[in-house]
Amino acid sequence: MPFQHEVDFRIYGEEMQCVEIELDPREAVVAETGSFMFMEDGVEMETILGDGRPQGLWGQLMSVGKRVLTGESLFLAVFTNHAAHKRRVTFAAPYAGKIVALHLQQLGGCIICQKDAFLCAAKGVSIDIALQRRLGTGLFGGEGFIMQKLEGDGMAFLHAGGHILERTLAPGEVLRIDTGCIVAYTQEVDFDIQMVRGIKNVLFGGEGFFYAVLRGPGKVWLQSLPVSRLASRILQYGSGRRREEGSILGGLGNLLDGDG
Repeated sequence: MPFQHEVDFRIYGEEMQCVEIELDPREAVVAETGSFMFMEDGVEMETILGDGRPQGLWGQLMSVGKRVLTGESLFLAVFTNHAAHKRRVTFAAPYAGKIVALHLQQLGGCIICQKDAFLCAAKGVSIDIALQRRLGTGLFGGEGFIMQKLEGDGMAFLHAGGHILERTLAPGEVLRIDTGCIVAYTQEVDFDIQMVRGIKNVLFGGEGFFYAVLRGPGKVWLQSLPVSRLASRILQYGSGRRREEGSILGGLGNLLDGDG
């Protein structure tokens, strides 16, 4: 396993958070492009293909291909402290939500996360693709089909929308979840897809045809507001076709609000 850079950190904010990483001399942190906020003098940024692990040309090409599959940028940014003393670099969350810090060594050395959840990590953490093994999960898993796998023994930082809820599942314990609400889970958790029961639930429930089913043992991190759900609500309001749940005065309410 490659050497993991140890990093100290502090998370600031409530709904719009940022994480400050403190780097010792020669320490480095790798981050998604576009997440950088600011850095102190002495920290230098380098844009790289893949996750920066020493893996040769073929390994780099494979890493780039996997990032294309997950819909992420081909590049990552590495921030290294070249000063003779501690320096700090800060990364900002892309939208309202929470940042969660995970020590991979304490989580079995591996977590599976949504493809857009990764924010940054200690250099040396492997950022790979995780395809679901079951055919049904692949066909109907939606946002949960192609995920990222983070491996190593250093710190990793994820971002999620709304509030993050951490659950520890006992052996055999099951959670049924909207696929978009999954942020991450440890590698021993079993992930499957289950169809929503009942024709009325399917047609009028508004929650889609399928649940994600997570079975313990292991840890699970959930988000209350997936970015896809947030985007659909913004588009719904922007189009002027707002759904007034539980109200027979929906159209009139839009007019009174100036949306008609």
